[in-house]
Amino acid sequence: MMEAAWRQGGRGRGRSRTGAIAAANGPGGRGRGRGAGGGAPAPSSVPGANELASQKKFDEIKRANQAAAKRFVEDQFSSSSEDDDDDDAEGKHGKILAKTFTTYTNQTDGDTQELERTRQYMNEAFQSGAMTCLICIASVKRNQAVWSCSGCFCIFHMPCIQKWAKDSVFLISSPLTDDDFGKKDYQWPCPKCRFEYKRSDIPTRYYCYCGKVEDPALDPWLVPHSCGQICERDFKPPCGHKCLLLCHPGPCPPCPKMVLTTCYCKKAKPVPRRCSTKEWSCQLPCGRKLPCGQHSCEKPCHPGDCEPCPRVSKQSCVCRRQIAERLCASPLWQCDQVCRKTLPCGYHACEQVCHAGPCGECPRSGKRFCPCGKSKFSLPCTEDVPTCGDSCDKVLECGIHRCSQRCHRGPCEICRQEVEKQCRCGKHMKQMPCHKPYFCESKCAKIRDCQKHQCKRKCCPGNCPPCDQVCGRTLGCRNHKCPSVCHRGSCYPCPETVDVKCNCGKTVLKVPCGRERTTKPPRCKELCRQPPTCHHPSREKHNCHFGPCPPCRQPCKKALEKCSHLCPAACHDEALVKQSGLHQPAGPWEQSSEPAFIQTALPCPPCQVPIPTQCLGKHEVSLLPCHAAAPFSCKRSCGRLLECQNHTCMKECHQVAERNGGSDVQKASQECSQCEEECSKPRPPGCPHSCPLPCHPEACPPCAQMIRMKCHCKLTSLYIECIKITSADIKEKDVLSSCKNQCPKELSCGHRCKEICHPGDCLPNCNQKVKIRCPCKRIKKELPCKKVQEGYISLECDAVCKEMKRKASEIKEAEARALIEEEKRRQQAELEAFENRLRGRRKNKRRKDEVEVEPSLWQKYRKTIVLPACGVAVAMVAWFIAYNY
Repeated sequence: MMEAAWRQGGRGRGRSRTGAIAAANGPGGRGRGRGAGGGAPAPSSVPGANELASQKKFDEIKRANQAAAKRFVEDQFSSSSEDDDDDDAEGKHGKILAKTFTTYTNQTDGDTQELERTRQYMNEAFQSGAMTCLICIASVKRNQAVWSCSGCFCIFHMPCIQKWAKDSVFLISSPLTDDDFGKKDYQWPCPKCRFEYKRSDIPTRYYCYCGKVEDPALDPWLVPHSCGQICERDFKPPCGHKCLLLCHPGPCPPCPKMVLTTCYCKKAKPVPRRCSTKEWSCQLPCGRKLPCGQHSCEKPCHPGDCEPCPRVSKQSCVCRRQIAERLCASPLWQCDQVCRKTLPCGYHACEQVCHAGPCGECPRSGKRFCPCGKSKFSLPCTEDVPTCGDSCDKVLECGIHRCSQRCHRGPCEICRQEVEKQCRCGKHMKQMPCHKPYFCESKCAKIRDCQKHQCKRKCCPGNCPPCDQVCGRTLGCRNHKCPSVCHRGSCYPCPETVDVKCNCGKTVLKVPCGRERTTKPPRCKELCRQPPTCHHPSREKHNCHFGPCPPCRQPCKKALEKCSHLCPAACHDEALVKQSGLHQPAGPWEQSSEPAFIQTALPCPPCQVPIPTQCLGKHEVSLLPCHAAAPFSCKRSCGRLLECQNHTCMKECHQVAERNGGSDVQKASQECSQCEEECSKPRPPGCPHSCPLPCHPEACPPCAQMIRMKCHCKLTSLYIECIKITSADIKEKDVLSSCKNQCPKELSCGHRCKEICHPGDCLPNCNQKVKIRCPCKRIKKELPCKKVQEGYISLECDAVCKEMKRKASEIKEAEARALIEEEKRRQQAELEAFENRLRGRRKNKRRKDEVEVEPSLWQKYRKTIVLPACGVAVAMVAWFIAYNY
């Protein structure tokens, strides 16, 4: 039911939040209330104190949740899964309810009677057709309006309970039996528990179980007739708390709230306990004074008042004549002797049984009246009061006439006066003695309260009694008749119960009378005892059932005829076989007289015991069924070595004649194929030719074919016998592969190799003459290329070379200086011309506000930049000319 509440997503945000809070604080979740640190933490002045306290509380809650989850897993999944096939929907509902009440059953250590009642009602609500209206004996459906009794929580149809209540009130308040009809608020009882309700309590509207919602909508995810909200009904007995389950049938479970409470004797410190079990005993001696005022209560801490003192002591009776051992709790007791003390008059004795205090005055002393009470006499207690002689004048038993005798002792006589009396029904008059009642012989013709039978009492005064005949109407169970006195309205439900038994009769289910037709027989845990009908001595163990037993599934175990193995198949003594060759009906009106399937014994199937069997070619041993165990072909190649000693027989596994007594199983026989392949023996390394002979066992002849190959320099093709090249070593192969011409390869210096055709790279030993020069290119000399490449020889400039370099540099410097002077003169002339033009313009166009224009960087530093640059350029040109010439 709690899961149904969480699935209820469309009921509004407020209700979802309420359900979540209820679920969190519900059974098992309210344990962490005030006592478990659920309140707000105390404020702290240190900034980090709140964080530490919050983290500590979070860790505690985390550990508690992990421990609770671990216990839940152990409780739910530690049991063995040995349930048989009888666990159906009823068992699943039981598991769901067990999970729903896990927190109550595991954490409530008090009386769980109310919890079991809630579980029972919820179980009936979950099961379709389990709830039955006791008035009409029909199942209560989900979409029908119902009413629930607040005493026994039994559920009835709304129209049924309304009719029941109205009939009950009418029967009680009938004007034939009560003159105050309509003036009193008569009560009507519940059909089951007889809990009485007022007339104003007759239900007129359909509410949910908790009474919050009128006409609750049908929701498949909720308990039938539930609104899905928190119940919030007050617990019984009242404790100030409200039920936290969702709207549910039946009584509310025990209160799961945690409260601080002390023990019965108030000696122990208050401890947190469940509100439903808040009363507890500390098991210490009570110690309270007993009613006797002498001893203390020695019983362990207990509820309510202390019991009477159990000790025994000797105590006197009230009159102090006898002493007996009596319980300390009842010290006052009376013996069975008469007092017999002499009264103050001195003549009479006290006739009271054992009493305390004085006996009192003599009852015959003082003024006494005569028997009629008209005269008073003062006489001693020893004398009797005489009669006064006046008429008695006491009212007789009839209440009308008085006694006419003189004052007398004893009772008056009966009234004998003749009066005219009317009968009780008021129809007849008659003269007769006053003391005799008058009943006429007229029979009352009024209808009694049952509205069926006449009164038929003689001389009925009109207050006809209720009908005393038996109702006799057939009850809703359709098995019995109503045994009650004839009445109006519906009869009470049948009080009888009927036993619905299993097939063997050992499992009995008691159901209300009338429901035995729709109630399924109970599942019996006893074993079926029907004798077997096959060749087995006993049946397979299965539970008691109705109808024929299931087919026997035990192994046949009959010995087979051919191999004497036992048949492993399931029992086939009573197999259903479809008949063949049946007469075909001529039309739909003609029915077949023979069944389509008959029960007959089938022969045992072929033996499937694995037998080791060798194939024809003796390659493998396979396990074949016993009925098919014979030499077979394994579909592999034969694999035996042919006479060529190089190939094997490729025929499929076949029969082979044994050779040499069967000792040599690898050689081919006459049945094997003949080798027709070419020789496939490996050739010498490097020989690409195949053997020209057919497949043979001896060695192949030498290869005499010519091989075409390139020389080392890759320019000439050579033809050499294959045997020579394959049998030669490395040096001989190098000689055979040479064309005996000069190597055409170039050395790293750029000259051609001078050696004969050879393998590998050429040796760098070039002896060809090359020319070298000094750095200024004036001196030159011829030397071997090898020495030049090694860098051992180089030419340096002499004194003449150095003098020529000096003169060339001087010429270049002079030319550079001349160019610089020429550039200066040209720039000076341009500057003067520019200043002249600028000066003339200022004379013609003079302004008031003259603006001084600063010269640019080029104008400022052009002389210092241009002149050195020109000098350097001239010097470089002069040096270049001198170096080249």
